[in-house]
Amino acid sequence: MSEENTNNLNEEISNIAAANEEYDASHIQVLEGLEAVRKRPGMYIGSTSTSGLHHLVYEIVDNAIDEALAGFCDEVSVIIKGDGTITITDNGRGIPIDVQEQTGTSALEVVFTVLHAGGKFGGGGYKVSGGLHGVGASVVNALSEWLVVRVHKDGKIHEMKFSRGDMTQKIKVVGDTSITGTEVTFKPDDEIFDDCIFNYDTLKTRMREQAFLNGGLKITIRDEREGHETEDIMYYEGGIIEFVNYINRNKTPLHENVIYLSDERSDSTAEVALQYCGDVYNDFILSFANNINTPDGGMHETGFKAALTRVLNDYGKKLNMLKNEDKLSGEDCREGITAVISVRLMDAQFEGQTKSKLGNSEMRSFVDSLISEKLSTFFEENPAVARSILDKAITASRAREAARKARENIRRKNALEGMSLPGKLADCNESNAELTELYIVEGDSAGGSAKGGRDSRFQAILPLWGKMLNVEKARVDKVYGNEKLTPVITALGAGIGEEFDESKLRYHKIIIMADADVDGSHIRTLLLTFFFRFMRPLIEGGYVYAAQPPLFKLTRGRNVRWVLDDSELETALVEMRGEDGKGKVDISRNKGLGEMDAHELWDTTMNPETRTLKRIELTDAIEADEVFTVLMGEKVEPRKEYIEKYAKYAINLDM
Repeated sequence: MSEENTNNLNEEISNIAAANEEYDASHIQVLEGLEAVRKRPGMYIGSTSTSGLHHLVYEIVDNAIDEALAGFCDEVSVIIKGDGTITITDNGRGIPIDVQEQTGTSALEVVFTVLHAGGKFGGGGYKVSGGLHGVGASVVNALSEWLVVRVHKDGKIHEMKFSRGDMTQKIKVVGDTSITGTEVTFKPDDEIFDDCIFNYDTLKTRMREQAFLNGGLKITIRDEREGHETEDIMYYEGGIIEFVNYINRNKTPLHENVIYLSDERSDSTAEVALQYCGDVYNDFILSFANNINTPDGGMHETGFKAALTRVLNDYGKKLNMLKNEDKLSGEDCREGITAVISVRLMDAQFEGQTKSKLGNSEMRSFVDSLISEKLSTFFEENPAVARSILDKAITASRAREAARKARENIRRKNALEGMSLPGKLADCNESNAELTELYIVEGDSAGGSAKGGRDSRFQAILPLWGKMLNVEKARVDKVYGNEKLTPVITALGAGIGEEFDESKLRYHKIIIMADADVDGSHIRTLLLTFFFRFMRPLIEGGYVYAAQPPLFKLTRGRNVRWVLDDSELETALVEMRGEDGKGKVDISRNKGLGEMDAHELWDTTMNPETRTLKRIELTDAIEADEVFTVLMGEKVEPRKEYIEKYAKYAINLDM
């Protein structure tokens, strides 16, 4: 629970206690129907921020794709209307409209007004389903200012209307039709969401992912808002093979063709597509269960990793490329791999409503068996490809051994010197990591000001100097041996790569403080690349921030005001010039952190009461991987194209 939520809860409890020291049945509130969703929306969609807003669309689209999984739908469309509302349409069977026996009301009404109601709980409507919890349609309804659903079924168009979860129009026939399917249009409730503006690119990314996972399904997304008119049609007959090709389009494949493996067992299917890249030193694995992305992995991903490691070790020993005592680690075997794992099963068991991890233990043995049998056969039939993959893994193993020696040398050196923290680190006094901050500061000059201006109780300062290693082009042994990165690794104390241990993290706010110029942006990007490739849980856990130092200093007499950027400058000038608008205001552009004294740096960039921090978020792993590959990788042409396309947005490109 966040500090803000905790404070609000404590205040609420205090108010109750102050009002009435008695605690009886009158204090117990029963939320009926969809009231619970409106009262605590975060429990159902994660948050009321932009991610929660887009989650509403995903819930309805997931229902449509469940129809595709069942074999009754091959087209889905998502349209952002000119008024900002959204319409999702499929050509499936259409939601049932007849009377549902348990409730005595239309099944359509039940689906949109009752939590945990739907055709996904063993009633035979769906064998496999991503909408496991059956809360999708009703939650979207509850969090919409209004919602209209139209079902094309039995030659008629059946319509119902709702407002904030309450039915405003009973089911009625509004026309004839020659098709089948469901159309849902809704307007998100601005009483619930921080912002009700849909982002086309965010939705397109999700729809593209679903089109890859469902080869042969056509998904159309269109934006009809004035000035934003655009449309994309996504259709991938090759399914996840094309998915891997798409992810690797800016990389150099080690072998030309994607390796595709699949199997079917009773009511479950599993398919894996993989390809190694020669110019990449990290792995990129995406796993899905019933079309739901499982970013935290689960049993299907565990089975894949275990089998891949075993197959490569067995093959290496068979070719005498590995001695009996030699053994490739899982990390060695996955270096440079891009893999998409997709399983479909009945009664999928996800951890939590966000469905981030698959818990079905039988999927571990299923995927393990698939990889063990079919990848071994592939290697036997394609020895040149197998040998190239094995060579890469063996090279990675040697680099890992070099990295181990580098780590031991660092530890021995620290032990001999009687200290384990970097010499330039100015640590804080607080020992509780949850309360501490580490400022990673560009340059010794700014580092000196930061040390002088900080609150040493909870703020630590680590100055960096010069350009650090671009880890996109380096293996882990080069990372441990780099004099610029070693202080960062040591100061954070949590290790890197597969050894990273979040519980050992010494600071829970890691703040990158660099100048607002090209050099500062480069250093920020290099650090973020390092964190993304070798300490990804830092970004996923929300530990990493970028400080936002002001660009301008405005002075009128003794009155000084700092302005964050150009967008705030004009307003600040008007306010400082006074009512008559004639006051003379001097404007100076901040040349860099080193130009600010300790007091100024504290007031503008380090004081929790007045500073501006931007949390670095990882909203889409595929897009993040692509951006880091393009900007920091070996290929020049994709980087040139990217810069030409986004040059006009170059301010805070790394943000």
